Amino acid sequence: MNAIEIRNLTKSFRGLYALDHLNMTVPVGAIYGFIGENGSGKSTTEKLICGHLVPDEGEIKLFGRDYTDPGVRVRVGALIENAGCFPNSSVWDNLMMQAINLGLPNRDEEINRVLEIVRMEDSANIKFKSCSLGMKQRIGIAMALLGDPALLILDEPINGLDTDGMRIMREILIDITQKYGCTVLISSHLLGELEKIATHYGIIRQGKMIMELSAAELEGRARVFVSLKTKDMQGALAVLKAKFGNVRMEETYLRVYDVDDTETIVDCLMKNGHVVSEIHKNKIGLEEYYIELMSQKEGK
Repeated sequence: MNAIEIRNLTKSFRGLYALDHLNMTVPVGAIYGFIGENGSGKSTTEKLICGHLVPDEGEIKLFGRDYTDPGVRVRVGALIENAGCFPNSSVWDNLMMQAINLGLPNRDEEINRVLEIVRMEDSANIKFKSCSLGMKQRIGIAMALLGDPALLILDEPINGLDTDGMRIMREILIDITQKYGCTVLISSHLLGELEKIATHYGIIRQGKMIMELSAAELEGRARVFVSLKTKDMQGALAVLKAKFGNVRMEETYLRVYDVDDTETIVDCLMKNGHVVSEIHKNKIGLEEYYIELMSQKEGK
């Protein structure tokens, strides 16, 4: 069973498609990285799943049931845009108001549970307005986790965070899936960070799903390359292009694509009077894969 199954989902605003027959599959237990440029339809998709918008046509199923089914709706938690907290109220009071709104029993116990998950047990009495951006994002996730949902939908939760804030957020999201069995749908522009935690990806463009793949499939598709440095980079570039074809200057390195034989590269350069001072084998990451994919779609 999948946590989310979307088929031919369409939504338009004033005659313009925000989503154009979108198909999407999120396996149970996944951290699904939802990727796309601004205006591609990510937030619209998330709002439709949460019931904040009504689709023009198409089907949304959550855990095998229609997304409007009350029995499945209670299994969904979401943080879209912001936490919607009262600035002059404490973290605890904001969570308590949400717990009351949800009609949860054992509210004190539930609040303590979610505060522990988001590493904020010692911050319960701080006013929301005094919290850092990272803390506010974690409070929003804590609110979304009230009631122990099976599916968590997060819209850009790591954007704007500092290095330590992103590290804590990564740890929380991994814990949510591995320790608590929750499926996470997360959108973000920080693809390098997303790559560290996502198990699956969906790439959306102009309201259509361009590609879905697992992290393992991405690893298999990612192009290999050798990066290197020499004293005469331009001279080495000319030599390598003549021999291997697809070679580029990337910042302070030369990249030889679709080749992982470092000995052949070093031998070629030495025969032409170039000494290699540094050389590494690499694969392109999620961000470069995404950029290349978008370039292909644009015909570049």
